[in-house]
Amino acid sequence: MSRAEEPSRRTVLAAAVAAAVAGTAGPAVADTPGVTGHEAEPDAARPVDNRAWTSYADWCAGGTAKGARAVDGARPGVVIGAPVGTVDYTDPHTGTTAAWEYATWTSVVHRLTVPATEVIASWNARTPAGTWIQVELAGTYSDGTATPWYVMGRWASGDQDIKRTSVDDQTDDKSTVWTDTFAIDDPATGLRLVSYRLRLTLYRKPGTTVTPTVWRLGAMGSDVPDRFTVPASAPGPARELIVPRYSQEIHSGQYPEYDNGGEAWCSPTSSQMIIEYWGRKPMAAQLAWVDPAYADPQVCHAARFTYDFQYAGCGNWPFNAAYAATYKDLQGVVTRLGSLTDLQTLIAAGIPAITSQSFLKTELTGAGYGTSGHLMTVIGFTADGDVIANDPFSATDQAVRRVYARREFENIWLRTKRYNASGKVVSGTGGVCYLYFPARPTAAQLAALAAVGVR
Repeated sequence: MSRAEEPSRRTVLAAAVAAAVAGTAGPAVADTPGVTGHEAEPDAARPVDNRAWTSYADWCAGGTAKGARAVDGARPGVVIGAPVGTVDYTDPHTGTTAAWEYATWTSVVHRLTVPATEVIASWNARTPAGTWIQVELAGTYSDGTATPWYVMGRWASGDQDIKRTSVDDQTDDKSTVWTDTFAIDDPATGLRLVSYRLRLTLYRKPGTTVTPTVWRLGAMGSDVPDRFTVPASAPGPARELIVPRYSQEIHSGQYPEYDNGGEAWCSPTSSQMIIEYWGRKPMAAQLAWVDPAYADPQVCHAARFTYDFQYAGCGNWPFNAAYAATYKDLQGVVTRLGSLTDLQTLIAAGIPAITSQSFLKTELTGAGYGTSGHLMTVIGFTADGDVIANDPFSATDQAVRRVYARREFENIWLRTKRYNASGKVVSGTGGVCYLYFPARPTAAQLAALAAVGVR
């Protein structure tokens, strides 16, 4: 859980635009084709646009390479071919300056089916020692002007070469990047982002042949209407997925250099639960750095390797999705869903989801706490339609499984506005979730993902 009722980055975002908006209302891998990079079909009822580049055709024809090249195979991607130059990078978190060879790949312009107030990028990559990547976004506004190139993340799966980081203080007085989210500063003016490009820069130590490989690059644009409440959805079939249960709270005080320890590790703890649902887990050698006296060392591992050194936390959404994809044949994306019906569709296909929500203690019966931002794993639904969640903010692993009232859960997750404990209007996440799924989904999983706008 985020620091209870302290300002989260979502609350900061709400404060920045408050003047404008306050008055507005089964884990088996099958031999079926992998997810393609094709765009989701426009859906007037879904204010979300997902676009991903994942196929060999995407990497060849869907963008322009400078020093990068596409590679085919079971999991197509883009790698460094012949570097176009060398650049010095001074790591702001260590002060170390080093030279890096680099190559770039820039997507074609994607015109959003939903002109967006927010955009969140996602990527899946392998970054061996001596390599890292940077993801940038630039777009066009509805008034015809252009954004600058915004850095959406500097990322490596490890933390020895660079410290993975978001970049603060990026704005052009029309939009701002808040940690992992591009946001229009004043949506009430009607300004929207209507198109964008993504630029990927791949780095390696000079004189080596090692290269990062990026398998998936994409973004989710959205224009979710401001709302304090959302319509209720109808319950569907009951089903519960068997997902490992991990408590963040048993790690309280452990490794405080990563966001003050386990009490703030809701995101990596949730990520680890779903990674292990799909049958993946760090090897013993990867966990050798963890104190052997600590239970569930893989949760400590997840916290370390999702940590954003600028945000000073483990809750960077794309960094968690990228961490999941470091495990063999897993994909991870950040998106927004429209209702619990969407979650039911995924659960029916065997795909659990990690949801982000904020609420007062009185707004979620049985939780026993309030939070300005918290991640938990939705693993099923009861016969009455209530939500079965693995809630990492629990005293023990055994206590993680919870059942929450459907109507309460749906509202705290999907709303974009709420009142905090002081009575102030602050933001909600508007249905944000992480989805982790196999690189080669089954036909049923492909259909379920397409039904919620993810391909």
